[in-house]
Amino acid sequence: MSTTLLPPHRLSRRGFIKGSAALGIGTAALGLAPAWANPWGQTSSYPKGVESGPDISLAIRRQSVPIAGQSARPITLNGTSPGPLIRLKEGQDVTLRVTNLLDEPTSIHWHGILLPPEMDGVPGVSFAGIMPGETFNYRFPLRQSGTYWYHSHSGLQEQIGHVGPLVIDAEQREPFRYDREHVLLLTDWSFEDPSTIFHNLKTGEGYYNFQERTLGDFIADVDRQGLASTWEARAMWGRMRMSSRDIADVTGATYTYLLNGHSPNDNWTALFRPGETQRLRVINGSAMSYFDVRIPGLEMTVVAADGQPVRPVPVEEFRIGVAETYDVLVTPKDDVAYTIFAESMDRSGFARGTLAPRMGMVAPLPERRRIADRGMEAMGAHEGMDHGSMAGMDHGSMAGMDHGSMAGMDHSNMGGIDHGSMTGMDHSSMAGMDHAQMDSTESATGTAMLPVGVAQPSSRLDQPGIGLDARERRVLVYQDLKAIAPWPDRRPPGRELELHLTGNMERYMWSFDGKKFSEVSGPIHFDKGERLRLILVNRTMMEHPIHLHGMWMELENGAGELIPRKHTLNVKPGERLSALITADAEGSWAFHCHLLYHMDAGMFRVVKVA
Repeated sequence: MSTTLLPPHRLSRRGFIKGSAALGIGTAALGLAPAWANPWGQTSSYPKGVESGPDISLAIRRQSVPIAGQSARPITLNGTSPGPLIRLKEGQDVTLRVTNLLDEPTSIHWHGILLPPEMDGVPGVSFAGIMPGETFNYRFPLRQSGTYWYHSHSGLQEQIGHVGPLVIDAEQREPFRYDREHVLLLTDWSFEDPSTIFHNLKTGEGYYNFQERTLGDFIADVDRQGLASTWEARAMWGRMRMSSRDIADVTGATYTYLLNGHSPNDNWTALFRPGETQRLRVINGSAMSYFDVRIPGLEMTVVAADGQPVRPVPVEEFRIGVAETYDVLVTPKDDVAYTIFAESMDRSGFARGTLAPRMGMVAPLPERRRIADRGMEAMGAHEGMDHGSMAGMDHGSMAGMDHGSMAGMDHSNMGGIDHGSMTGMDHSSMAGMDHAQMDSTESATGTAMLPVGVAQPSSRLDQPGIGLDARERRVLVYQDLKAIAPWPDRRPPGRELELHLTGNMERYMWSFDGKKFSEVSGPIHFDKGERLRLILVNRTMMEHPIHLHGMWMELENGAGELIPRKHTLNVKPGERLSALITADAEGSWAFHCHLLYHMDAGMFRVVKVA
């Protein structure tokens, strides 16, 4: 396949990008290669424009722009929402000047980038934030390459458009070849104010869930699995005061799912020539939504995860958690259009685009799938278990825990916290709660928790997750991911740190080890240079994308020396997984669930490396 670059157009880069973006086309439409093209592949335009390094200026403001055919006022970066593609190169020393034209503090976190802590962009942890009218200069060296993204770490600004893609071109040839690339940024947009969404979540369990079970569902289940089994399952969920369809906290009831800022009706189009290999850089920059991505009629080959190359994995579909990125290769051979289909995990909506040889072409949408029901596998349980002992459980009691006063975190106002003087945590004194064992009903923190006594969380790295069936099509699972080569630090871990993911759906409290961020006494301590094993145990009935700033997490997925590096780990309900960490980044770093409202409701910690 060819990697020859064609001559640039006579128009200026900025003028051409703006003109083509207005028409919804990229440079590939005219067979052009812009000056910022990847040297190893011909690159198509990202529709919101491109800012190339190493010296970039960004202006952040609120502006009126149309979204999904309606007038909206998102946060924009250099006039667009989502923000422009920032394109940098490995080995550069970059300067990104960010000017805040909002009437509130803001920030930018460069997600997945290894950099000095004061450049990481988390107010109250590593810097004070960017005040209205101020300019902050982010300066750091680039010692990595791949597909990443950037977003605000102030308040709930991510939800209103303060996100954008980030690509770092490699110094050396990558271990795969392609002819053209497209950036696919997935986001979830709501015309409701984020504070209203948060209030609704805290005051009404299942507020956005309009896909509860019906009599028809019950009859269908009876036909499929028999009356006794169906009745037992329904009674179990009733006793737990839970819904088997609590798949997503915020749904298509308020969200419009966007691809590169475009709604499904916009038919955003990525162009190809038949026979060319396309690199699709898929980024989940949403606030709360998981997506299942497929291109009916095309096989995809996964070649990178969270910016790091992996051994090629052929798939027909993959689930992408919030904040994850996957790079896939596709080679359409026919002169036809294909639908890029990103369906929300709860099946309440979808983002959509078209991969086509010419503008104006449209491919059919695949048949929509119904919402799935959570089963015992979400509790780490197995078929044949005796669930009869659950009848006396009262998951409504809260064992004296008062989370009602939680008003939501504002990360832009964390500057008064003295993280430098924080002392180590003592989880053994958690007001009588033993989350390591979870062996009494009093220790459960509410209806989002696993039923006590049902099962212990276990590895589920070979499972694609709820609503995906590996018997229907090849679906990516974490167990498939293998690094290209072993990572430099091959020392065994010197110690283990186990953290439990905990929560209360009724009161919308989310936490680590039963304590939300405002209740902890200090940071989690890593010793500089140590090698440790982080064990994450999900005691809740929800997925959690867990993100560690400043360091890689090497997912222990059975790949031996080829375990993959990730910056974000999706932990399924009832799952226990582990990752190896080399604590080589001195300073204070954020560690949190990347579901925006979970983070603001307390699932946030600080890791201090010293």
